[in-house]
Amino acid sequence: MPFAVGDVVAERTVHLTRESLVRYAGASGDFNPIHYRDDIAAEVGLPGVLAHGMLTMGIASSVVVVALEPGTRILDYGVRFTKPVVVHPTEGADLHVIATVGAVDDESTRIDLKVTFAETTVLVKAQLRVAS
Repeated sequence: MPFAVGDVVAERTVHLTRESLVRYAGASGDFNPIHYRDDIAAEVGLPGVLAHGMLTMGIASSVVVVALEPGTRILDYGVRFTKPVVVHPTEGADLHVIATVGAVDDESTRIDLKVTFAETTVLVKAQLRVAS
């Protein structure tokens, strides 16, 4: 699939719940209580229970991956974590991802991801590069 700078590759909002966090903890082995216990999160000065950073990163990339043609090779993917995703006990949290083509050359396409929670950017320099 040929890409042009500015093309929107994918856009999606993913709803996270506390159950999502528990399931991810089980799959990843990351049972840090800041990801499921309000009292511990408050004790260490956090605004609430936080989604795992790697879960946020994984969700962001998965939005792009499902939009790509089968067999597309991902060359690299990186992000910087800037703000936490606080998952409310009953309302959860909505993570919004929009993936736009940032650069194209003969070998690869760079896809820039804007990842937000409550209108705040939670990942910066979120870029996924695929083979052309």
